[in-house]
Amino acid sequence: MKKLNRQTVQTDHLPLRVLQFGGGNFLRGFVDYMLDVYNKTTNSRLGIGVVKVTPSGNYSDWKAQDGLYHIRTKGIKNGVLINETHLVSSVSTIIHAYQEWDIFLATAKKPDIKFLFSNTTETGLCLEEEDQFSDAPPTSFPAKLCIWLYERFLHFSGTLEAGCTIIPCELLENNGQLLKELLMQCAERWHLEPEFIRWIVKANIFCNTLVDRIIPGVSKDKLPEVWEDLGYEDKRVTEGEPYHIWVIEGPASVGRDLPLDQVGLNVIFTDNLKPYRERKVKILNGSHTALVPVAYLAGLRIVRDTVEDEVMSVFLEQLLAEEILPALDMPKVELQEYAASVIDRFKNPYIDHYLLTISLNSFTKFKVRLLPSLLNYVKRTGKVAPLISFSLACLIRFYKGTYHGETIAINDEVFVVDKLNEAWQAGDNHSAVAKTVLSWKAHWGQDLSEITGFHKTITAYLERIDSENLEDILKEILSI
Repeated sequence: MKKLNRQTVQTDHLPLRVLQFGGGNFLRGFVDYMLDVYNKTTNSRLGIGVVKVTPSGNYSDWKAQDGLYHIRTKGIKNGVLINETHLVSSVSTIIHAYQEWDIFLATAKKPDIKFLFSNTTETGLCLEEEDQFSDAPPTSFPAKLCIWLYERFLHFSGTLEAGCTIIPCELLENNGQLLKELLMQCAERWHLEPEFIRWIVKANIFCNTLVDRIIPGVSKDKLPEVWEDLGYEDKRVTEGEPYHIWVIEGPASVGRDLPLDQVGLNVIFTDNLKPYRERKVKILNGSHTALVPVAYLAGLRIVRDTVEDEVMSVFLEQLLAEEILPALDMPKVELQEYAASVIDRFKNPYIDHYLLTISLNSFTKFKVRLLPSLLNYVKRTGKVAPLISFSLACLIRFYKGTYHGETIAINDEVFVVDKLNEAWQAGDNHSAVAKTVLSWKAHWGQDLSEITGFHKTITAYLERIDSENLEDILKEILSI
């Protein structure tokens, strides 16, 4: 088996123009992949420097491959099965911040670096109290970046032209604004010059982003088979679904400087991220959350099985068309196309997405993802949304922890589990169970039992779930 490096594969070594904090599956299959497609389509030369920001591991296997790796795209797109392989060759430098701090700081003096990307997970966008300016390096990612920016500020004498476009990809709302605020807090805590803090704000562009692509990677047991298929021993190979979207909120100059949307990539530059976030949360995440308890109580265990099931597929289609999409203020065709792409993603034969995994923190997810659509339905029609209501009833029943003699592993905050346990102390009094859950104002932000007909509907569903075949109940609700 051939080793993968720039001797076995002849590729250009691109000049360092992009710095990326993190190098996990997501960044390799998302940012690096897109930049590589852009480079190869336009003959651009955006070399990527990957910075290891955590102490464990050293990326030595990736360095041995000279930054090369493959991304395998597998799934369904527009109803067509996709199985493609792409060699990413744009990673030109790999730096371990804990072992090569001086090398990392030296990159701050390179004028050609104009773009900074990151995905340090949601917990990465925070400061550590013990971080000091003299640390080499400090623990938190924002502290490391603050020192890098300060080094750049000093080297270029605070010129505005030395600023960068900073595009975090952590799954947090307003992630760009949050990172900017953390950098300013860090600089103030360390008593750095006020001029530097002003330079952070004036010279640099911080973009809020929405990112979405499932990139599960390749399990160790499948590596030999994948290597045989590639013809190379690639220790950094990863796999992802065909669907991807990257919404970048910022000034128009960002799209002009990095026109990824011009090379067939699903990248959107906008000055308002909110509609795209609502679309994702309500359609993709909302349908996930609605499906989980209904499908699980019906005996299904994997997302793909739900969209292949005759009854559950109709449930999903009607849920989207009648109760979720009408609550969104975006063009109807655009919403329908997005919903179709969601169903394609659910059908992916290469990804086993377990319902129990998605069930994590379902009550909080229901409030964020489905309650707004339910309330919108009530406002529009004067009636209770039947499918979202049925999903909630199934969720309440799911949280009892047992169903048809099977134990269900509930994974949620302790106070949520305690509240549902309290509700189910009423035993077979389904009306009392429904009342306890619906009137939980501290969670829902209002007393849902006051919505006309809602308590009666949930009670009736709970009684039927415990006494009838769940599929028969669904068929009646769906009129099939």
